[in-house]
Amino acid sequence: MNEHLAQLSPQPLWCHFRTLCNTPRPSGHEAELVAILERWAEQHGLAHDRDDYGNLRLSKPATPGHEGAPGVILQGHLDMVAQANADHPHDFTRDPIDTYVDDGWLRARHTTLGADNGLGVAAALAILEDDTLVHGPLEALFTLEEESSMGGALQLGENWLQGSVLLNLDSEDRGEVFIGCAGGADIVVEAQLPTAEPGADEVALELALTGLVGGHSGIDIHRGRGNANRLLVRVLRVLEAYDICLVSYRGGTLRNAIPREAFATVVLPADEVAAAENRVQALKRQLRAELAGVDEGLSLAAARVAERPAQALNAHASSMLLAALNAAPYGVERMSSAVPGVVETSNNLGVVSLDEGRFHLCALVRSLRDSAVEDLADRFRGLFDLIGARTRVENAYPGWTPAPDSALLARFERLHRQLVGREPAVKVIHAGLECGILAGKYPNLEMISFGPSIRGAHSPDERVELDSVVEFWDLLRALIEDLATAPAADRA
Repeated sequence: MNEHLAQLSPQPLWCHFRTLCNTPRPSGHEAELVAILERWAEQHGLAHDRDDYGNLRLSKPATPGHEGAPGVILQGHLDMVAQANADHPHDFTRDPIDTYVDDGWLRARHTTLGADNGLGVAAALAILEDDTLVHGPLEALFTLEEESSMGGALQLGENWLQGSVLLNLDSEDRGEVFIGCAGGADIVVEAQLPTAEPGADEVALELALTGLVGGHSGIDIHRGRGNANRLLVRVLRVLEAYDICLVSYRGGTLRNAIPREAFATVVLPADEVAAAENRVQALKRQLRAELAGVDEGLSLAAARVAERPAQALNAHASSMLLAALNAAPYGVERMSSAVPGVVETSNNLGVVSLDEGRFHLCALVRSLRDSAVEDLADRFRGLFDLIGARTRVENAYPGWTPAPDSALLARFERLHRQLVGREPAVKVIHAGLECGILAGKYPNLEMISFGPSIRGAHSPDERVELDSVVEFWDLLRALIEDLATAPAADRA
């Protein structure tokens, strides 16, 4: 499948990306891909090994005569975000990604594309395969479960990597180079809430809020797009005027993707249903007006359910839960004063569910300041303590402190001017690159991050600009060769 990818340029990179598209690899299901890459390494005479967590390293010795050049680590993650449109049946553990070219961009049909971070992985593989390239010692580090937990980076073996320069290939903006990133943590809230049997005069109503753009919970958090969980909770709060009680709720699928869809079932007195349905239509018009120009596709619908549910939250629990969700922090908390134009702290209400009284929430907090992550986590704890829920912090990871005077950065800037004809924009990103974690384990590594232009990451709108992949490839090859051939005095 995806035969057309082998016809794109640069061909070696796209041939490897085709393998990634044809090999299912959502977070936690990277084993098949790891086995394929190990077999590929053996076929090409490359050493390979794994650390205790399962992260994969492929190694290639330096071009003869360049053994003294700095060792370069090409780093990316093997997993991808698994998001599909609700009306598209796709099993990310079995089905390949179906790609197509559209006006200079590569996209996938109804699912995420996996360019994040498949293109970085494909580029590293193509570099290892390139026998025309002059290079020092090379390592390709492929981590696991980046999208779900940063688990691979957090559990990365120490005293394992040998290189002194790390090129993270997980950025998404042509013409930019990243030297810092936000840290973050998952905030998990759980509770068993009291239920009761609905009254004989009550009927069920299903609510569906769909059609939002979604996107990356860090890179896109400041764009004003709708969060389906936030919006549907707002609708439910209004409908409390009609004596609703929550039966079930399902919103969002990943804590690092802005939720595009949310669904709820409520019960309410039969004589209030018509009024509630009319209010839903009015709310749809109101929300569409608020999101005009930013998130145009919002749909909000209410449908009566023939069968009355056996249980619903009791009135007090329903009201308290909706109040807590409505008050929960979300979106941009603070912009950075140190790095103008960059979000300092944010939160994404990523996954919310309620089933038979079991409530679960997973939010992702990001910040350039670890203390701000801790503060938001404490605010969640204080808020949900009020309804008797339990709050815990998981998968915390540090940020990446910028080093604007880095010699590696200066080298990249020079090559960018030569190859592209302009200065690259030096950036700090409000997303969880693995560089911060890797820097904590290998503090002497010099690092930058760059990549092609990817838009709509973490959503079925994900796409990559084909011309930017050519530019990315040329810069990567030039940087590796420059590191290998520059006089020793210029490497400091």
